Amino acid sequence: MPQLPSGFLWGAATAPHQVEGNNVNSDWWALEQAMPGMQRSGDAVDSYHRFAEDMRLLAEAGLNAYRFGIEWARVEPVPGEFSRAELAHYRRMIDTALDLGLTPVITLHHFTNPRWFSWLADDAVQRFQTYVRQATSILDGVEWVCTMNEPNMLALMIGMARDAQATHRSTEEWMSPTVEGAARPVLPDPDPEIGERLAEAHHAARAILKQHTGAAVGWTVACQALTATPGNEDKLREVRHVREDLYLEAARGDDFIGVQSYSSQAVDENGVVPHPQHPDNTMTGNAYRPDAIGIAVRHAWEATGRTPVLVTENGIATPDDTRRIAYTSEALGHLFAAMDDGIDVRGYLHWTALDNFEWGHWEPTFGLIAVDRTTFERHPKPSLAWLGEVARRGEI
Repeated sequence: MPQLPSGFLWGAATAPHQVEGNNVNSDWWALEQAMPGMQRSGDAVDSYHRFAEDMRLLAEAGLNAYRFGIEWARVEPVPGEFSRAELAHYRRMIDTALDLGLTPVITLHHFTNPRWFSWLADDAVQRFQTYVRQATSILDGVEWVCTMNEPNMLALMIGMARDAQATHRSTEEWMSPTVEGAARPVLPDPDPEIGERLAEAHHAARAILKQHTGAAVGWTVACQALTATPGNEDKLREVRHVREDLYLEAARGDDFIGVQSYSSQAVDENGVVPHPQHPDNTMTGNAYRPDAIGIAVRHAWEATGRTPVLVTENGIATPDDTRRIAYTSEALGHLFAAMDDGIDVRGYLHWTALDNFEWGHWEPTFGLIAVDRTTFERHPKPSLAWLGEVARRGEI
């Protein structure tokens, strides 16, 4: 076991659209109504009203941090008109976390946009800056802020939507961007031009946050823990640049880099190798690779110029909670080994606190807490108590 730094964060994470419910002003809500085969978020798990209960369960288990987001579509439902009531709601969430002894890790953008907004618009960066300025008004006492969640995945989704609209294509059956495997062997590369725009927006937001808050500022990147097959190291560098390194390099100068990793994939002469079918694969089609977090953290540390790491997501989609504990235990072992080698890791936030809406479908369960979607009753799983005990003891 490494000597954990003072203030090491042990927690869990959520995204607003996946847990709050009735996010009717967002582009994802609109997509859910129109896309064939796409399940709807609806009430989600009603965390908009039940956030205090959710936070209390995490705190009572022994965790000391909670990553959650501010939903832009609620705060600015029409351009230039900001809801004081919604800003006050998210401030209550921050205060509740602090009162419970949970360090709030705030995400300002987690995939969803207001219906009226497009990242392809000429004024997109300026619009985002305006929203961020409003958000800073409620961030007093917040120590950690993520400007955007997984901009590499966001760039991929923006590009796919743009291309579908340009060719008037429609998807017969929805496939979540978080699903890979036999049904969708490999996700396409994100468009680097869109990635550069998101990096510009991140840097603009970072400047605002550094001016108006005392928070550590970074963003989170989806890290695939890519590895080269023999002789394909150059291809790995090529693929990794467009998929990850553009975004990791944009984090140089940040206070931290949020690393999010679930599985690992190889790169051969043709590119990323699909996850082969295997009985151990997770509910999203990913290979069972708890070692991925160690690979991802080591690469992010180097690619960002040794920016401190915060693991902002790591977990497994499985209905078997015993398997969740086994995966997380092994993943933490790899994370601690990276720390033993000198990598500066500031915390571990499990994905996710609650079983939730998984971007178009409900079946994959990542949560430490199960939720009855009829009554919204919370049922903590053994993995929550287990992770809380790890946090209390500081060891597996």
